[in-house]
Amino acid sequence: MEKPSNHSRRDFLQGRAAAQTLVDKVKSWVDTTTELLDPTPPGKQIMLAHASRRAMACEFAVQYHLSDDVPTDDILAAFDLIDDLEAQMTVYREHSQVIEINQQAANGPVVVEPGLFRLLELSAKLYRETSGAFDITSSPLSRIWGFMRREGRMPSEEEIEAARSCVGFDQVELDSSQRTIRFLRPKVEINLNSIGKGYALDEVAKHLNSYGVNNYLWHGGRSSVLARGQNRADSKQSWTLGIRHPLQPERCLAEFHLRDQALATAGGATQFFEHEGRRYSHIFDPRTGWPAERVFTATVVAPTAAEADALATAFFVMDAKEVGEYCSKHPKIGAVLVAAEDGADEVTVRAYGLNEGDWTNVDEKLRLE
Repeated sequence: MEKPSNHSRRDFLQGRAAAQTLVDKVKSWVDTTTELLDPTPPGKQIMLAHASRRAMACEFAVQYHLSDDVPTDDILAAFDLIDDLEAQMTVYREHSQVIEINQQAANGPVVVEPGLFRLLELSAKLYRETSGAFDITSSPLSRIWGFMRREGRMPSEEEIEAARSCVGFDQVELDSSQRTIRFLRPKVEINLNSIGKGYALDEVAKHLNSYGVNNYLWHGGRSSVLARGQNRADSKQSWTLGIRHPLQPERCLAEFHLRDQALATAGGATQFFEHEGRRYSHIFDPRTGWPAERVFTATVVAPTAAEADALATAFFVMDAKEVGEYCSKHPKIGAVLVAAEDGADEVTVRAYGLNEGDWTNVDEKLRLE
């Protein structure tokens, strides 16, 4: 993972991580998954401030109303918090608490910082609820498929089976009374890439709320989004984002209207390799050891960014029936799966658990199921 830049307060205010006031238009997030739309009501000019900093190998950014007079120090402290959380969770540096866990937990219980322990408990809960589709112990699979070094390769069946023997959160023991973690066999390891950005956004929200800052939109790497309060620049008083067509990125398929919600999108378009005419993405089904292939993208709306992050990854590998059943059991969770249609340059969109006001279909050609 690339080490984030260390911005001083002067750097932040003078340019390299500078806050930018945007008038009339909200900066777009342009990729093949989500983008922030420009829904400013006619005749109404709302000024938004934008600030960003690189962390966790992506750009973290925030938008908020200039009229709210949010102190710059509060925004700077939020970015500093993200840096601190990366230092705690990373597996790409020499030292972190997660690295310490991976090195020591097979030998005995390791005491974990309270916030990180709560995240591990949430990971265990989601592992159980998704029947293993979300699993923070799947690094051995990423390694044998070459994605840890971004050099995709085709492993043998023997390698896959050997890696699978070290995968599964059921091989991890959490003791809430002692706040410890222990691995039940050697070579087990944890990696929080699939939930860490969302967790960082949730912690930032706690920080800002403690200072009375309640209306804002954060994103981490465009794929993890947290909306709080109202967007007064939006005709629906929400933070509106669009999901694009994965094959025709000039087309917007649908809009999401976030109100005190989080959104995350998982997809295999950015990290993959091809072998004998077949594409293999970096997102694995931990239950089989093979990269997932069913959908282009899985987008989840949830109360917290950590839940949205984790469930987007899980839903990417689960089948449509499993996703529908999960959403029916969890009323606050909504999802949109974008899948390929056989023999056509079109897609099928399946929506689950979303209320009428949560999203809008904006593409007349879109096939909904």
